[in-house]
Amino acid sequence: MEIRKATKEDMPQVLELIKELAIFEKEPNAVEITVAHLESEGFCENPLFTCFVAEKQTNNSHKEIVGAALIYFRFSTWKGRTLHLEDLIVKESERGKGIGQALYKKVMQFAYKNNLKRVAWDVLDWNDGAIRFYERSGATIMKEWRVVHMTEEGIKNFVKQ
Repeated sequence: MEIRKATKEDMPQVLELIKELAIFEKEPNAVEITVAHLESEGFCENPLFTCFVAEKQTNNSHKEIVGAALIYFRFSTWKGRTLHLEDLIVKESERGKGIGQALYKKVMQFAYKNNLKRVAWDVLDWNDGAIRFYERSGATIMKEWRVVHMTEEGIKNFVKQ
């Protein structure tokens, strides 16, 4: 298995992983982006994200992407430039083989090389395996913080008030 920076050509497989994650997170119809979105937003002059992929060689010498980590820079008024880990995805059939840990390590190496003071991400409160994994790695689960989202419809309604 190889962990490497994703290419534009990887985006169809990355989108399939994103859709698989949406099913796992009980939001099977939530994915609205397309391969074209991923390609145009991640592989332009000022890319909005960086993606790392875990690639595995199959029996017929074909390479298959079995995991991905999508990250982007944020700015903290307390810390300065930080990193957000949007998604860490491993194909269901490949979980428990160290792929998630390898991708996670790649993200932390990226943060370290860029002298960042924080990496942040969200985890569902029912995803006990992920929570245990993150806690074992030394991450702090911020139980007193709440994730807040404003949907497209909510934005529209608020602005029109």
